[in-house]
Amino acid sequence: MEKFTKIEGVAAPMPLVNVDTDMIIPKQFLKTIKRTGLGVNLFDEMRYTPEGEEIADFVLNKPAYRNAQVLVAGDNFGCGSSREHAPWALLDFGIRVVISTSFADIFFNNCFKNGILPIVLPKEDVDKLMDDAQRGANAVLTVDLESQTIQGPDGGEITFEVDPFKKECLLNGLDDIGLTLKNETAIGRFEEQYSARMPWA
Repeated sequence: MEKFTKIEGVAAPMPLVNVDTDMIIPKQFLKTIKRTGLGVNLFDEMRYTPEGEEIADFVLNKPAYRNAQVLVAGDNFGCGSSREHAPWALLDFGIRVVISTSFADIFFNNCFKNGILPIVLPKEDVDKLMDDAQRGANAVLTVDLESQTIQGPDGGEITFEVDPFKKECLLNGLDDIGLTLKNETAIGRFEEQYSARMPWA
């Protein structure tokens, strides 16, 4: 998993509330077990017509937001089913930070496991960042995980809270497999001892 330290990028505004995981990545795209290739289908039913044409006024189809790395979202983002494909699609598109007043628990935890930083802020702070995000290509936010700060395009700063363990995992690029491999030496030693005691196993 790619380490997360500091992101400086365009923020896209998505003020919709209760955006569920089926809206993020519709069910027909869940056949793959690969974490790549889903970005093109992110928000598929909102981004494209039934004929596959781009819907020009959808935020991520606008030229200013095509390379957005931050998503400023409405309340209860990521609700619905627990599909891990949702953060996969966001990450494959290029989104590294999602900011909202609230997230569904499973989606929230899946973000950390896939290198995305979900940030919970009070409504007044989200409203301010949503307003900043309306500036198009000038809607650049700097999100610093180490200092737990968000700097807006005008230089204003907002601080955010993050679980210390999840923060360390992101800073060091450790997903569940990476955490396990930190104990690789001890695991190898156990396997050798176990094999010596029970060679038939």
